[in-house]
Amino acid sequence: MSPLLLGVLGYVALQLVVGMWISRRIRTEEDYLLAGRSLGPWLATASIFATWFGAETCIGAASEVYSRGWAGATHDPFGYALCLLLAGVVFARALWRRGLVTLADLFRERFGANAERLAIVLMAPTSLLWAAAQIRAFGQVLASVSGHDAAWMTALAAGVVIVYTVSGGILADATTDIVQGVALIVGLVVLLIAVVGSGASPPAAAAAPAEPARPWLHVLNDWLVPILGSVTAQEMISRILASRSPNLARNATIGAAGIYVAVGLIPVTLGLYGAAMLPGLASPEQVLPALAARHLGTVMHVVFAGALVSAILSTVDSALLAASSVVVHNGVLRLMPAASEGRKVLLNRVGVAIAGVAAYAIAFSADSVYDLVAQASAFGGAGLFVAMAAGLWDRKAVPAAGIAALATGAVVQLVGDYALGWPNAFTASLVAAVGAYSTVTLFARFRG
Repeated sequence: MSPLLLGVLGYVALQLVVGMWISRRIRTEEDYLLAGRSLGPWLATASIFATWFGAETCIGAASEVYSRGWAGATHDPFGYALCLLLAGVVFARALWRRGLVTLADLFRERFGANAERLAIVLMAPTSLLWAAAQIRAFGQVLASVSGHDAAWMTALAAGVVIVYTVSGGILADATTDIVQGVALIVGLVVLLIAVVGSGASPPAAAAAPAEPARPWLHVLNDWLVPILGSVTAQEMISRILASRSPNLARNATIGAAGIYVAVGLIPVTLGLYGAAMLPGLASPEQVLPALAARHLGTVMHVVFAGALVSAILSTVDSALLAASSVVVHNGVLRLMPAASEGRKVLLNRVGVAIAGVAAYAIAFSADSVYDLVAQASAFGGAGLFVAMAAGLWDRKAVPAAGIAALATGAVVQLVGDYALGWPNAFTASLVAAVGAYSTVTLFARFRG
């Protein structure tokens, strides 16, 4: 076994130990899913940033920029940073003040049990797609440092991720996010310095040829997917709800957005350099590991590989927790109102394990990290966004209107994407969801 692989596995083992140690403090479902609503400014900011900054930036965005130049940076880092900014400025305090455990709780409170069940159907697959993207990226990192087949390494990655997430819950996740965030930033900065110091062509010269001008509606759709399609992500909302106060939740989310842009520009820059230094890679997703292998010594290569693992672990455990929480908390436990807190925690852990296996199956069959992330951002997101906004601020919300928005947004998105191949399916689903909510609301109030 190579020293590099040993170093990466040692780093992962350390994360597992920390997660299991902290898991001893978990007594209730709220401890497991929301860290007892105890996150302070450092933990909250670091956890939001680390959760959001995952494989899609370190692996997926660098790959897209390697292939397409600056045009590949629409989603990451700019689109997802704007999503965090929107969440902090507009939604964080309003969500925190409602005392929710999951976003689906809001739909139950404002639109009824059927809206909650529909939200489960829309939210759980989204989180599984996010988790699958991270597992696939983890497998790519292990494959690059070991020389083994990526399929086998993806299976190993899935096993590690499941054990890591089942043990610690969000409290362990938030605690290790500080270490993981520092490791990530150090690793990326080290690689950037090594690449720039090598005397390679500057990024402007390395960029791919400019793409043909696109219709403004296509461009708008590309921006709306990460911004509005992801602002309802349970992974982020759980950190907002886990903060100590509404103002802290807002400030931590806005702060994480700033850090996200600053750090996210590093893999974008490296992707541009990679296009000049390593043309013709068989798999563009290997551009960052390939640059590290070329420009870093063994010790620094271990540091960089650990940075990628940090980014992945801090995101994938959040995604698995999110998928499990909406299914178990909003589904299974609704059928078990008398369940003890110990039973609730156990069921959530079982849910995480099942979600991990499902995410691995998706990762194994996917074409790329970037595609998984794009699907996760778009799936059902328009209806969820409209229903969330209405649930927070429409004081006379009509239950049927919320259900109509959720269902219409999802149906239009799926039909537009997979049946009709619309390039602007998300925008169409957003307009349809707003129209459905407004129509049903007006009809109900007219009849009333």
